[in-house]
Amino acid sequence: MRLCELRDKEVINTCTCTKLGSVVDLEINECEGCVEAIIVPGPCKTWCILGTDSEYVIPYSCIKNIGEDIILVEIREEKFLKKCEE
Repeated sequence: MRLCELRDKEVINTCTCTKLGSVVDLEINECEGCVEAIIVPGPCKTWCILGTDSEYVIPYSCIKNIGEDIILVEIREEKFLKKCEE
């Protein structure tokens, strides 16, 4: 599967039944050549006008299913929410 195909899929947290957003990037282990995590933008700031300053870094092991339209993950959101590096 290509990154462009992953970007079209909605990421859903099965623990809270919440929609997290769409995949914007991947973390890849260069030595092993495998995907380590997917990156999804975090919650918006101030009515979504100012964008976001955080992102969910979701380990590949937390992905439970990749379907035609959605990616199901099982995470505690606060544990995987990281501040964006400038």
